[in-house]
Amino acid sequence: MNLADSAIWIALMKIIWVNILLSGDNAVVIALAARGLPPQQQKAAIFGGSGAAIVLRVVLTLFAVQLLQYPFLKLIGSVLLLWIGIQLLAGGDGDGDIKASSSLGTAIRTILVADLVMSLDNVIAVAAAADSAPLEARIPLLIAGLGLSIPLIIFGSTLLLHLMERFPIIITVGAALLGFVAAEMGMTDPSIIDWVHQHLHNLEIPISLFFAFAVVVVGKQLAKRQEAGKSADEQTV
Repeated sequence: MNLADSAIWIALMKIIWVNILLSGDNAVVIALAARGLPPQQQKAAIFGGSGAAIVLRVVLTLFAVQLLQYPFLKLIGSVLLLWIGIQLLAGGDGDGDIKASSSLGTAIRTILVADLVMSLDNVIAVAAAADSAPLEARIPLLIAGLGLSIPLIIFGSTLLLHLMERFPIIITVGAALLGFVAAEMGMTDPSIIDWVHQHLHNLEIPISLFFAFAVVVVGKQLAKRQEAGKSADEQTV
């Protein structure tokens, strides 16, 4: 692995960024599951649940990276990633369904199961971010990127959530990045990569930027519609 290759460092930054950005919901789940425990057990639940969830996510992501080498799967993944970026701006989380746990083991199990259900976006996004790196560097990058993200997620999740609330531009930029990565990944699918090189040569970056812009526009529009719907419901009550 050539550490002087700029593609490796760019991919690493993408992995760290999208993993932190999409772990906001997971941080909320951890807090909700642990909130019913005595204070001395809350830290154990947070560390135990987060550690188990992260190991599980690494395994799932490694599988996702391998699967993305098959035809059409990158195209499917890119569509899912576009939708994830749009939903990031549009909102609509189901964290309220997570109940507080009264025992340490139950809390860790709740965190692990909830994280497994909610990790599809993380797995697809991180695998897509790694896809831009040289093949031999992808597995080490995944492990390094997820590893560097762990302390930032565990110790900085509360701060990150506050920053996102105070500076919504962070979420907007993150959603745009997901749109960019989705287009980047879709154009490298084995089923169309030759056609892309023949007909869209040197247009890969403009196309990726277009999809980044499209994700922001569509996500913002959906968010406005949801706000309008909520206001209408409140007026009728």
